[in-house]
Amino acid sequence: MTVHSGRWSLEDRLERGLRELPFEVPPGTASLTVELAFDGGVIDLGCHGPDGFRGWSGGARRRYTVTPDWATPGYLPGELEPGLWHVWLGLHRVPPGGVPYEVAVTTSPVPLPKPEAETLAPRPERPPARDLPAPAGWRWLAGDLHAHTVHSDGTLTVDELAGRAAARGLDFLAVTDHNTVSHHPELPAAGAHAGVVLVLGQEVTTDLGHANVFGDTGWVDFRRPSADWARRAADRGGVMSINHPLSGDCAWRRPLPEADRPPLVEIWHSSWWDRTWGAPLAWTDLWLPGGAVPVGGSDFHDPAQHKILGEPTTWVLAEDASADGVVAALRSGRTSVSSGPRAPVLLRVEDDLVALDADGTVLVGPGGRRVAIRGDHVAVPAKDPGMHRLETHTNEVIALCG
Repeated sequence: MTVHSGRWSLEDRLERGLRELPFEVPPGTASLTVELAFDGGVIDLGCHGPDGFRGWSGGARRRYTVTPDWATPGYLPGELEPGLWHVWLGLHRVPPGGVPYEVAVTTSPVPLPKPEAETLAPRPERPPARDLPAPAGWRWLAGDLHAHTVHSDGTLTVDELAGRAAARGLDFLAVTDHNTVSHHPELPAAGAHAGVVLVLGQEVTTDLGHANVFGDTGWVDFRRPSADWARRAADRGGVMSINHPLSGDCAWRRPLPEADRPPLVEIWHSSWWDRTWGAPLAWTDLWLPGGAVPVGGSDFHDPAQHKILGEPTTWVLAEDASADGVVAALRSGRTSVSSGPRAPVLLRVEDDLVALDADGTVLVGPGGRRVAIRGDHVAVPAKDPGMHRLETHTNEVIALCG
């Protein structure tokens, strides 16, 4: 057993927020278990092996196990290569008096039994699909771009989350656990069972801002500069979105040169509950000279919270209902956001902006041009590029369109 103990100070956190505590894995090791104890503050937990990243659970866990055949959610199973490993400790919150801690690492040549798999729930019933106008050969898909499971700080398994998304009538769901990709291998089977497309995602999470990366990009190193996140996503066929840029202490405050800024912005996050508040719109207008592409996400973690999958709903105009089709639509900026799957929606269809179920609202263009919407299916020529929105007569935003 290897034990590290001591007290982290506020000065330690300010000097370097991520600490690496070494331990040796001898040849023939069949399992390793790490246990963290601390008093006060918040310490995140992770793991790195000689061959690279092996997992992250942030502040959601104080214990994890890794074996060749299975691992604690958030961590990657696989051969335990002999050599120098590290426990990662993120000094997320350290009060002035410091945080006493102890880390114990146990390795064993004896494999630990795999936990029993949970019984799958029956395939959920889906509500009827919504018929939205689209160019020939294309279709609008309804989804949610921000949700978490037990692989980070969520309370549902991947299967449970997929079933809930299908029951809401969503066509796709991006599963975006914090700083890990351990959930990725589970997505295809869970999506097929529930009847919903599950998109590979990761919420790259730091003290100064969060960003979602969508697509088969592999693990994105949250320790690197944000420009590296965006480049990795683009180079590997994925796409990055800035998350909840004005959401409390999770607001975006990381440096990112304008040349590396992704166009996707999660302007409509569950924290934007007062949509007469114009700051998210103003922030988005300033993000890029050519305008940002709006997306939305519920940031779902737990059924006991007030958040609901698909509130808001992000619509993408895709050629096919697949994870690759969703990512391609996001990369091309073919998006719209509404408050829910059945709510009023504003769509860009060829040369028109089409407002559906929005009688009595106001269409607002990027230059401030305003048009009253009269009717449940109204097409207005799309004269200006950039983000448009529907507002009520009290200036509440009810739909966005890229």
